[in-house]
Amino acid sequence: MEKLLEVKNLEVSFQTYGGEVQAVRGVSFHVNKGETLAIVGESGSGKSVTSQTIMRLIPMPPGKIKNGQILFNGEDLVKKTDKEMEQIRGKDIGMIFQDPMTSLNPTMKVGKQIMEVLIKHQNMSPAQAKERAIELLKLVGIPMPEKRVNQYPHEFSGGMRQRAMIAVALASNPKLLIADEPTTALDVTIQAQILELMKDLQKKMGTSIIFITHDLGVVANMADRVAVMYAGKIVEMGTVDEIFYDPRHPYTWGLLASMPSLDSDDKKELAAIPGSPPDLTNPPKGDAFAPRNPYAMRIDFEQEPPLFKISDTHYAATWLLHPDAPKVEPPEAVKKRLRKLSSNYDKPIIVKESE
Repeated sequence: MEKLLEVKNLEVSFQTYGGEVQAVRGVSFHVNKGETLAIVGESGSGKSVTSQTIMRLIPMPPGKIKNGQILFNGEDLVKKTDKEMEQIRGKDIGMIFQDPMTSLNPTMKVGKQIMEVLIKHQNMSPAQAKERAIELLKLVGIPMPEKRVNQYPHEFSGGMRQRAMIAVALASNPKLLIADEPTTALDVTIQAQILELMKDLQKKMGTSIIFITHDLGVVANMADRVAVMYAGKIVEMGTVDEIFYDPRHPYTWGLLASMPSLDSDDKKELAAIPGSPPDLTNPPKGDAFAPRNPYAMRIDFEQEPPLFKISDTHYAATWLLHPDAPKVEPPEAVKKRLRKLSSNYDKPIIVKESE
């Protein structure tokens, strides 16, 4: 498949009173045309900083792109001026933020905010832009769009505001849509509707999507590929089937085991990953996940693991994949989760039992 976006060895840091925070530390990935890449991980893992750096939205200073390339349609966005990025944002790359109430202008009618994008990037007249704004509100499932186009954000419900934010992001038919935790503030019913809407719009418009989330559960039916981030690095990457059915990194095991279940027979407390993410003003030597990893070996505290290749699409940065490492299986909580996934999805999986 043809690559639309390619991030190469990206390093981003922030100067703070406590020192330099190394928020993104050598991240590389790509997004193909028409696919959805989900980036998952705990809060503070570097997901949002990565996405905002692609849009060149991090304030500089205190932020700084120390190294790397962000190739979009073959052009390096790192080298673009602010003026050049203004032409790319909204037109070629759209973004849906976590909280639409802070992203939408409360003093402007929703229709006017959509029209601004259309007039700036599509050279439409005000009359054409208003007609198209009504079409977009209808497309994202907002009832009575002719009335809603003249209302303010505070007159919309939370789910409708998020739909309006999607309409703004899609106004110029962007090639890439970045969704930064777009369903976090919504209840589960509205969350499901928004995810289904994004999938449907992608099919209709062929847009590539980067979906940022801390919840592995919401990407099971949303993503084509998944990148798992921890402490500013990608620790595992693969197709959605590889990550859900054959996870290899202990951190991914922890995320899977901590996914909540609605099964009535599962009355135990949720599994939790012990400890806390490291302080990135002084990243630890070796594998950053080692202090929280029950399978950590001496080398984990001394040397950072490379990305080991598992298949042409599956990679994981853990010394457990070294040929000389002891054979370690996922914990029972992860095996149980995999069995449940197997029963919920069409593709059967085989979970190896401990001997």
